[in-house]
Amino acid sequence: MIDLRSDTVTKPTAAMRRAMMEAEVGDDVYGEDPTINRLEQRAAEIAGKEAALFVPSGTMGNTIGVKLHTEHGQEVICDSRCHILNYELSMLAWFSGCVARAIPTPDGILTWEQIRREIRPLGPHAAPTGLIEIENTHNMAGGTVYPPRTVMEICEQAHGLGLPVHMDGARIFNAAEALGLPVRELCAPVDTVMFCLSKALGAPVGSMLAGPERLIARGRLYRKRLGGGMRQAGVLAAAGLVALAETPALLAEDHRNARFMAEGLARIPGIAIDPGKVQTNIVIFDVSSAGIPAKEISARLKAQGVLINPVNDRLMRLVTHYDVNRADCARALEVLAEAVAAVPARTV
Repeated sequence: MIDLRSDTVTKPTAAMRRAMMEAEVGDDVYGEDPTINRLEQRAAEIAGKEAALFVPSGTMGNTIGVKLHTEHGQEVICDSRCHILNYELSMLAWFSGCVARAIPTPDGILTWEQIRREIRPLGPHAAPTGLIEIENTHNMAGGTVYPPRTVMEICEQAHGLGLPVHMDGARIFNAAEALGLPVRELCAPVDTVMFCLSKALGAPVGSMLAGPERLIARGRLYRKRLGGGMRQAGVLAAAGLVALAETPALLAEDHRNARFMAEGLARIPGIAIDPGKVQTNIVIFDVSSAGIPAKEISARLKAQGVLINPVNDRLMRLVTHYDVNRADCARALEVLAEAVAAVPARTV
């Protein structure tokens, strides 16, 4: 099966499995798991922050990040297609008691001018702005990357108004690869950043939340409240350390395969995509001209051994990763072309 549904579907490498088997462990709730401690220290170094916290999922990391910066009844400015608003079971409201002030963008990239217009002070009718959130890379915009100058401007202007900025950097290593810059440089302006070990990097479980030591210490308590206090979690952290050390070097190939897929898709009648807009490992393409819902195309692909998810009736998303090579991508394109060609022509 050629699985292009997400980069979360990767299997742990042999090195990860060995590290997990041999991991030195302790009780992390007591702060005594040495492998967890090494992972958190290394993640903080990579992100350029004082401290980091290992959490089971990106959703938990973002949830804690939002909570650290906000109070109940505040607004969080974000892009309208961002992950924290659309794919995290409304934890923004459920745990932090905040609502989203969502801004539509064509490419998932917010600008300070857009944000500035939506900032609200406390008043008799308006909830105040408590946080600005940006997503880098942006998942549902097709893996788009924030220009560093844009992030810097947002943070400088926001901090001037006393507003913090949280980055959902689930795939920040993809952004770093695309820009040719270190992760710490991309994270430097923001107050906190979450990045995944289980997306792009291939670890079986886990994400990291990094930021100032005083905030991360409080975040540890929120992790406990959310049920994320784990015991001998070093068996998971061991894989994360291998992922941080070995997988970033593989991301360039993922990006090349994504562009290969985009260029191939653009040649298939009934599929619309601009390959020039593919920046990282996510490819979103329009099948509305094929005459059949994306869900049906997805079902036809699955029957032929290819997994690609629909986003809605007209859009589909594929994500490249280290468990899918160039030959797999070529085969997926063949199957997709056959699936679309098999759609009966509509009569007029």
